[in-house]
Amino acid sequence: MTRLPRPRLVRSAGVGVGTFLLFGVVTGLVPNPVYVRMVERTPADYLFLVATATFAAVFVHQRSLSDDPIGDRYAAGGIVGGFLAFGCPICNAVLLALFSSSALMTYFDPLRPVLGTVTVVAFGGLLYYQRRRCEACGR
Repeated sequence: MTRLPRPRLVRSAGVGVGTFLLFGVVTGLVPNPVYVRMVERTPADYLFLVATATFAAVFVHQRSLSDDPIGDRYAAGGIVGGFLAFGCPICNAVLLALFSSSALMTYFDPLRPVLGTVTVVAFGGLLYYQRRRCEACGR
């Protein structure tokens, strides 16, 4: 008797929803009384938030199906890149400690959409490669 894939789907959906809520709240894209976003919200920010959460969920699901999962480090890099793409640059304590707020707004903020696009393409490539290697993923 084969095991039903429902626990895998529930776990993957939980990762996606959890990623969306956690990152949405701490970046101020999901309005909340604790965190105030200091830059304007854009449609691209929401797009990269949804893409990052979706890719995380799909990665976890594909990883659970594979006998030899790969790409954990790349997936972690994709999550970090996605977070930097939609996060508020002057609210990020790590970036603010490394650079001044004026440098972040002048040089980093205009590059966030490019970073988001590169992250989405790289994460998509990882998912494609992982799916090609997976026997149980149903090519």
